[in-house]
Amino acid sequence: MVDPIKDEKEIEIPDTLPVLPVRDIVVFPYMIIPLFVGREMSIKSIDHSLNTNRMVLLLTQKDLSVENPLPEDLHRAGTVGLIMRMLKLPDGRVKILVQGLSKARV
Repeated sequence: MVDPIKDEKEIEIPDTLPVLPVRDIVVFPYMIIPLFVGREMSIKSIDHSLNTNRMVLLLTQKDLSVENPLPEDLHRAGTVGLIMRMLKLPDGRVKILVQGLSKARV
């Protein structure tokens, strides 16, 4: 369950969102950042998000070397992000442009 941390501006965020684990970066609210995504589970999260409300929960991995992170491998606090653009790359990866909307915790 996603529990948005109150900010000065209310954003309607659903109770459940697909999780997008990120490595070596923390995304903050109002930040716009390109992300390259290659893991199959992450691409599925993006596809689900694009078919619904375009929102994902960005959670940073605790250990960068974990290839398929489990919930305990991710930090509990993260950022709800809005996928603004998506580009499928020839090598099978996906490049997305994400805007941080609100802090959240699991």
